[in-house]
Amino acid sequence: MTADKQILVVEDEVIVGIDIQRRLKNLGYTVPVVVSSGKEAIAKVRENNPDLVLMDINLYGKMDGIEAASKIHSFSDIPVIYLTAYTDDKTLERAKITEPYAYIIKPFKDRELQINLEIAFYKSRMEKMLKESYENLRKSKQWLAAAIDSIGDAVIATDEKGIIKLINPIAQMMTGWKEEDALGKDLITVFNIVTEGTGEQVEDPVKKVIREGIFYGLADHTILVTKIGSEIPVDIIGSPIKDEGNIIGVVLVFYDILERKKIERGLKNLKMPEKIVNS
Repeated sequence: MTADKQILVVEDEVIVGIDIQRRLKNLGYTVPVVVSSGKEAIAKVRENNPDLVLMDINLYGKMDGIEAASKIHSFSDIPVIYLTAYTDDKTLERAKITEPYAYIIKPFKDRELQINLEIAFYKSRMEKMLKESYENLRKSKQWLAAAIDSIGDAVIATDEKGIIKLINPIAQMMTGWKEEDALGKDLITVFNIVTEGTGEQVEDPVKKVIREGIFYGLADHTILVTKIGSEIPVDIIGSPIKDEGNIIGVVLVFYDILERKKIERGLKNLKMPEKIVNS
């Protein structure tokens, strides 16, 4: 609602400033003060934190409205709308650098003023929401990355085409590929898995996830061939990454099962005890 919006008017002509203040109040905005210089404008923004500054480009003193707006933007993201009777190219080029929300050419009608103000408020609100969303996303990514890095399993994430987007430290250690070398590469280049004994390429896990969804294990006796040619028996879990129902990527979690293989071979080599037959 307009009554909740506080506007700082910066105008060097006192009579014009009072008239703008009156017109804004009639439109429902709060205008506690009108100032005439850039220095005063900067001080009032720091003091009152208004929702918007209506800034005349030509001001009293050495500092004009463009310079004042630039200084305000150095510590605040408050929207600024310029008021001016001058539209020469040089002035407009200077003004563009400060990224104003609008220009209002004097003389103006109340309806024109209100439309520009409401557009500025809406744009400012959307920008703040996007900024907050980006910040939340950035924090979420940091948290997720920290969580993935700290777990004890190897994890690789790709996009839907199989291009690696994430590889955690355990996966780097097992594959022999450093993060900076693995990111952006095709999965099968880094995660080279074959069938034990035959050396045949195992089914592409990305294609399997896209076709079937979550899977547990690709094939019996799956071997990961590392960057230096070492062979590690592994179990693999694959699952899709979805956005509104569409698969946009794949997460693979894999385990070194060498110890389990040793235990299985040991069990097979054990001789079963002979039955004791009671006479």
